[in-house]
Amino acid sequence: MGFFLVFFLSLISFASSASRVDLKTFIVRVQHDAKPSIFTNHKHWYESSLSSVLSPSTPTQLLHVYDTVFHGFSAKLSPTEALKLQTLPHVIAVIPEQVRHLQTTRSPLFLGLKTTDKAGLLKESDFGSDLVIGVIDTGIWPERQSFNDRGLGPIPSKWKGQCVTTKDFGSGTCNKKLIGARYFCSGYEATNGKMNETSEFRSPRDSDGHGTHTASIAAGRYVFPASTLGYAKGVAAGMAPKARLAAYKVCWNAGCYDSDILAAFDSAVGDGVDVISLSVGGAVVPYYLDAIAIGAFAAADKGIFVSASAGNGGPGGLTVTNVAPWVATIGAGTIDRDFPADVKLGNGKVVPGVGLYNGPGLSPGQMYPLVYAGSGGGDGYSSSLCLEGSLDPDFVRGKIVLCDRGINSRAAKGDVVKKAGGVGMIIANGVFDGEGLVVDCHVLPATAVGASNADDIRQYIDSASKSNSPATATATIVFKGTRLGVRPAPVVASFSARGPNPETPEILKPDVIAPGLNILAAWPDKVGPSGIPSDDRRTEFNILSGTSMACPHVSGLAALLKAAHPEWSPAAIKSALMTTSYTVDNRGEIMIDESNGNTSTVFDFGSGHVHPTKAMDPGLVYDITPMDYIDFLCNSNYTIINIQVITRKNADCSGEKRAGHIGNLNYPSFSAVFQQYGKHKMSTHFIRQVTNVGGPNSVYKVTIRPPSGTLVSVEPPQLVFRRVGQKLNFLVRVEAMAVKLAPGSSSMKSGTIIWSDGKHNVTSPIVVTMQQPL
Repeated sequence: MGFFLVFFLSLISFASSASRVDLKTFIVRVQHDAKPSIFTNHKHWYESSLSSVLSPSTPTQLLHVYDTVFHGFSAKLSPTEALKLQTLPHVIAVIPEQVRHLQTTRSPLFLGLKTTDKAGLLKESDFGSDLVIGVIDTGIWPERQSFNDRGLGPIPSKWKGQCVTTKDFGSGTCNKKLIGARYFCSGYEATNGKMNETSEFRSPRDSDGHGTHTASIAAGRYVFPASTLGYAKGVAAGMAPKARLAAYKVCWNAGCYDSDILAAFDSAVGDGVDVISLSVGGAVVPYYLDAIAIGAFAAADKGIFVSASAGNGGPGGLTVTNVAPWVATIGAGTIDRDFPADVKLGNGKVVPGVGLYNGPGLSPGQMYPLVYAGSGGGDGYSSSLCLEGSLDPDFVRGKIVLCDRGINSRAAKGDVVKKAGGVGMIIANGVFDGEGLVVDCHVLPATAVGASNADDIRQYIDSASKSNSPATATATIVFKGTRLGVRPAPVVASFSARGPNPETPEILKPDVIAPGLNILAAWPDKVGPSGIPSDDRRTEFNILSGTSMACPHVSGLAALLKAAHPEWSPAAIKSALMTTSYTVDNRGEIMIDESNGNTSTVFDFGSGHVHPTKAMDPGLVYDITPMDYIDFLCNSNYTIINIQVITRKNADCSGEKRAGHIGNLNYPSFSAVFQQYGKHKMSTHFIRQVTNVGGPNSVYKVTIRPPSGTLVSVEPPQLVFRRVGQKLNFLVRVEAMAVKLAPGSSSMKSGTIIWSDGKHNVTSPIVVTMQQPL
């Protein structure tokens, strides 16, 4: 009883498309136990339900049929048909589909994971060899050495998944490392028509590179030597080198469609994965309209840890995505390695930049004419961005070209400059990008510079053109290879999406950050390192940046933690990662924000940067059950129907007042939001429960560092545990005084609450936000 289905409505109807306009994909949930006995199976019932709202001439064609977490199907409907479907007695909700996009190695060492560490996380968990990580992404290039199965034992007996065989993904393609591979394209093709199989594979094979890269970050084997075009030489390894991988391909040339993503969740949960890694994201919507939130809830309900990228919309606020509290939301930080490529100007000034290039270079010691692309006549806007076809070859031939960042990819700008005859390129950050720099494998000598340095270069070009002497602006680019031991690190990456949480400000997001800038990982054979079609270079590894790269770091770590602590729930694993994370860099100061050089905040890094070895032994965890999430949804003022859509359970919200308010979800961080409304003094409280996973007979004492301008108290101030597994509650009271704010503005202050037994420090951020209503 109370088990509800999703129908993913994505029907392809070519015959009567002339009369059916505005067709869109919908997700429909119906009451699972309402199937009349006249239907032999759910599929026939779905077809009957669907045909009852379609005209007689319209074929009833199902795409995905779901039978694990979501019992249902997919079809494409007009708005009128969707409304009709909504009136059927067994239909609970009709949800429009979203299109999502990708959030696009020194990191194991930087994170403190070493194979020689006999008592560390890798040793304890036998490198996670019995665990399966499902990667929902662009597929995988299975022949890469990162996915070899040397020394691995038999496939775990619980595994029910399969490797789909196609003409380019043969029956022997999988092994004891890559134990599952599927693809889902019905939603994609329902919207875009039949795929072009000359540019992408109708199979689990990766024609983009993103999925191969993320899979090897999570669970790539040790590979030596590894490098990209001679840069970042060393050993490449994923977080959980012995964990098994299952690839679920849902992202195609036009994006990742919700109906396909949910089909992947459905398969992954049925197949028996332990962790799901999802480096895609889209607009933030209420959880009952969010296919990722719905799929992730079902996975968490089955004990599967789900990590998702926070998004690359930073450094602006309110940009964080994948914010459901049952998902681990991962932002991106830097590691202590970079790739300097400096610009030497004709006036003697040296401007720092970063870049990767190993082809025919600029002649050492020679200076080249330097021009700003936007001043070459024509449409100044298009040319300033070096968009396709915008550059005048007569203007750029033989010169180094300064291009503004934005619209097209950074590597594509280099291709445009090269085709127009330019010999080099400098990519200039705009004001919004700030000083955050990302390297790319360029097709010509190129470097990227921050916003303030870009202004200096423009001024130099400007002044040289205005001077009376015939001399023009000149420059060269000096590549300095790979630099290690960079300080400060980590730094919050400029692009990493920021809080506050746009859907539930009382839940702090992102949860943590992990390495996501300039990460070396596996790369397919048929894709050049720049990702540009004309790039015919081939490389075993590539360097990419994004919260897409940060997310699989945490997926791999979660697999190691689950291997070491099989009894831990997904919420306990997330709690361990959050309460042991750190906020200081390798200089001993609070991490800085790459975009402006200022100190970063909890809205940038959440609880902090993951610290895997400490997460192994957190002392206490904040656990959360599926029923706790239902109380949270009740307190979010969701209707019973909304809650059924997400949880497949009949919720009773009448008792939720016992849980108090939305902030009482047993989350490892605290966020209080006050609307001032002319009040002078405001207060709230949080109830939390911690479970002892350290030693028996431990006594934890609290240390409070309150946000400035607030009073914070914790009762009791001491927790005495007699045994492992014992749970104890505490109460946090917060009082805040009104602050002067303009209408519609807000202010945020943060502090910490730390429980310590002398061995473990269980740290939680506490955030107080004051809002002045309009």
